[in-house]
Amino acid sequence: MKSYIKAISYYLPPKTYTNENYYTEFSEVEINGRLDKIGVNERHIVANNITASDIGIKAAEILFKDYSINPKSIDFIIFCALEFDYIFPASSIIIHQKLNLPPNCGTMDLAVGCSGYPYALSIAKGLIESSGFKNILIITSSTITKNIHPKDKGSRYIFGDGSAASLISCRNKNDGIGQFIFGSDSNLHKSIIIKDGGARNPLTSSSYNDFNDNQGGITNHAHLNMDGYAVFNFGIKVVPNMIDDLLLKSNLTKEDIDVFIFHQANVFLIESICKKSDIPIGKVFNYMEKVGNTVSASIPIALCEAQKQGKAKTGSKVLLAAFGVGLSWSSTIIEL
Repeated sequence: MKSYIKAISYYLPPKTYTNENYYTEFSEVEINGRLDKIGVNERHIVANNITASDIGIKAAEILFKDYSINPKSIDFIIFCALEFDYIFPASSIIIHQKLNLPPNCGTMDLAVGCSGYPYALSIAKGLIESSGFKNILIITSSTITKNIHPKDKGSRYIFGDGSAASLISCRNKNDGIGQFIFGSDSNLHKSIIIKDGGARNPLTSSSYNDFNDNQGGITNHAHLNMDGYAVFNFGIKVVPNMIDDLLLKSNLTKEDIDVFIFHQANVFLIESICKKSDIPIGKVFNYMEKVGNTVSASIPIALCEAQKQGKAKTGSKVLLAAFGVGLSWSSTIIEL
């Protein structure tokens, strides 16, 4: 039996934060077109009492309803996020309970971030093709805006909250989930980091001492600190090589790919990668305008929208290219 993505749904919190809201709040920021290149017009923001598992459950409930999926048919759940309910137990256990999944359904938390969706797909593929599982539920979810300092002008513009639920199943035809490429440049792990709050650096009063991030924003060690320049240069350097390696491993060419979907870091970076890689921009599907960068949920949200809009159809070969927190990268080619 071969694995494939059978269905995807997503959920966005109802509250929105538009560019108009942003420029009102940060009146010192000039409307000069530079930020517009990022490709975001609005973002969805969770309430402070809502967790990543909460919105992940919403996405799964939409999936079950829209595709008439019986929760009792789920053999395993993979919850990919960076914000978890507790130190332990795993948030996937909490999701298991709230979705009323069967007792013989396995659970796993996956803390990968921006590169998480291909990682989760690889685990699901292995469970199906090596261990005989039939239905794997992947939930990718982010509530990153709760971790952004209110005065961090750069991150407040880019990121939004959201979740996606994907059903990975099996079929008696060509493999719908293909080869994978993974990698990490761990020397750059501090380029996207919340330094305090974990076991290495517990929260103290000094964790909330604000400082300038050298990119025009303010943050502290209890909130997200991102070196946007380092991340941009990392993407330009790593992603074109990753795509070439994946195509070679898959015995395919760029011409064989119908749609390219990148982690929705920002449109300018994606366009720069495509220019360096000689990828026609007409083959690229972006969906940042109304959601922003939703971390591990960004690729499945975009993939779901590409299908809804008829850009990715049954039989389409879609290359998924993810990169970010770690700094890490991952990619795969799927056939719908």
